[in-house]
Amino acid sequence: MVAHAPLNPVNLPAHAVEVRGLTKTYRPAGKAGPKLALKGIDLAIPRGSLFGLLGPNGAGKSTLINILAGLVNKTEGAVSIWGTDIDAHPRQARASIGVVPQELNMDPFFTPREMLELQAGLYGVPKAERRTEELLDAVGLKDKADAYARSLSGGMKRRLMVAKAMVHSPPVLVLDEPTAGVDVELRIQLWEHVRKMNREGTTVLLTTHYLQEAEELCDTIAIINHGAVVACEPTAKLLRRVDAKALTITVDRDLDAVPAALSGFTAELAGPRHIVVRYQPSRQRVDGVLAALAATGLGVIDLSTEESDLEDIFLQLTGGAHARGEGVHNAA
Repeated sequence: MVAHAPLNPVNLPAHAVEVRGLTKTYRPAGKAGPKLALKGIDLAIPRGSLFGLLGPNGAGKSTLINILAGLVNKTEGAVSIWGTDIDAHPRQARASIGVVPQELNMDPFFTPREMLELQAGLYGVPKAERRTEELLDAVGLKDKADAYARSLSGGMKRRLMVAKAMVHSPPVLVLDEPTAGVDVELRIQLWEHVRKMNREGTTVLLTTHYLQEAEELCDTIAIINHGAVVACEPTAKLLRRVDAKALTITVDRDLDAVPAALSGFTAELAGPRHIVVRYQPSRQRVDGVLAALAATGLGVIDLSTEESDLEDIFLQLTGGAHARGEGVHNAA
């Protein structure tokens, strides 16, 4: 059994997860040769962060998570979880992490209470230290504590999976595509709970194909492509990588062409009264566009700007994987 690993307020590690030179090569299968899934990855996830790990299908995200969870053996490199090397102290390292898989794996004839009690027992949590009722309450399943798991809705099962991963009070929680196929209302509820856990000190590692979701939730984002980390930065800094904005101006009369005064800008008509000006904030200012427009005598009715988002960055760094339909979506 794995020893219980509660949060220790003393000598907390600076990084919840550290990965150095991590390589994974899968053995040949049939006629296919060996597959290099991870190529010397270096990654440091700060303690207390809500960290996003993004990438197209086949990029290596699942392999990395499975190595952290102890389900896949690495080929080379070093990995530590909550300051514990996974090779030197594997049981202690696993006790420091909880993983919520994308698949709903649970016995349909167990109740939520029974399931959490069993999971806590597998992790060696003494009965006096178990948090079954607290966790059921936290994920909104207290009134379903004694119902068979098969009778729960899909949303309830998702929440139960989160509680199941938290029975041993791990300081690190991994959420692998937790909202895949989940409706908007449940997604909002789930993220409220995740934010709450993060505020209370749990480090969260999130993988998702919903780029808008990652942009709104995560303070730091890493993008992995073809087994290598191609970016790892605070979200705000990452979003500044694309130096481009679009300014849409609604004027007070119909136009047949872009006014000559805007010839020094990249401008186009998007309708008889709408002019779209594309510019680089590092080189041009909005007031310059407006000054040029004012010289024409046109009145401005409305203004709106469109900034680069995470999808633009992802497209740049992965060579357009999402445009080819490789499992990346906008959150609806």
